Amino acid sequence: MGTLARKSKTASSDIYLYLGLKEVRKENPGIPRVLSLISSILERSVQKNEMLVETAQIKDVVTIFHGSRAPSLGVRQYIDRIFKYSCCSPSCFVVAHIYVERFIQRMNVHLTALNVHRLLITSVMVAAKFIDDAFFNNAYYAKVGGVSTAELNRLEMKFLFGLDFRLHVSVQTFGNYCLQVEKEAGAGIQIERPILACGIKECWSSKDDSSCASTIAR
Repeated sequence: MGTLARKSKTASSDIYLYLGLKEVRKENPGIPRVLSLISSILERSVQKNEMLVETAQIKDVVTIFHGSRAPSLGVRQYIDRIFKYSCCSPSCFVVAHIYVERFIQRMNVHLTALNVHRLLITSVMVAAKFIDDAFFNNAYYAKVGGVSTAELNRLEMKFLFGLDFRLHVSVQTFGNYCLQVEKEAGAGIQIERPILACGIKECWSSKDDSSCASTIAR
């Protein structure tokens, strides 16, 4: 699956091409522009909420997605890492962001530096399972995300219950969101890559991958 960009009639084909949701030349696929735009939106949201929490204008509701301290890896770098190793379609990141927005609205929480990473890896994994034909198991996504498998299992269950298991995203909603991303960030046929070509060969700290699993948990 993962073909929401191809089916949508709401947003124009040009927008999908611009966002990198439609097929590009396979010899030089690059990173879809939608990833950087979503990263920018998330970073602005985190910065705004951090400021509001600091000035006590909002209360940060602590959930199991919160860490004791913010990871050193930025949102943009984290999203790029997930895309590089998960092999999921670019459309998954659009759907994942829609899921995150639904979750924070239903659970009345705010995106901050303490929870954004866990919400991202969980939402992308859930989106890949729902819309892509092929996906990895939780243990693999946990390694990509820098958490333990047991923790990611708990995060997935909390996320699904938080969404009331309502994972369907209509073609119209997907198209409208793409228009919103293009507008807010100022400015398909998904990019397909063979799953066997993907492998985790590097860590955020450029050390062996065995040290990655505890990176976010700290």
